[in-house]
Amino acid sequence: MPVRVVAMITIDENEPLALARYLEVTTPLLEAAGAQIINRFTLNEVVVGHKPAKTVVIVQYPSREAVSVVFDSQQYKDIMTVRDTAFLDYSVSIVADGDD
Repeated sequence: MPVRVVAMITIDENEPLALARYLEVTTPLLEAAGAQIINRFTLNEVVVGHKPAKTVVIVQYPSREAVSVVFDSQQYKDIMTVRDTAFLDYSVSIVADGDD
């Protein structure tokens, strides 16, 4: 059953090389897992509370296992320090799957 994942991110505009490296590694991981970015939003205005990030990206994976293939992979683990440089905010959550 497909699973949707929401990434709440703020790119560090001062670290374009780190972002490029992160995407160089993660794009093939997402493709291999069958994941697709289905929408991207910029958060413009907060009505209540605080702004959690600048951008929201919604990614659909074919299954919960496919999410684990990406985030539990050694390639992803190896790029985590680069990720932490490339993004000021980075949070990924599963918002729906067949087991809810």
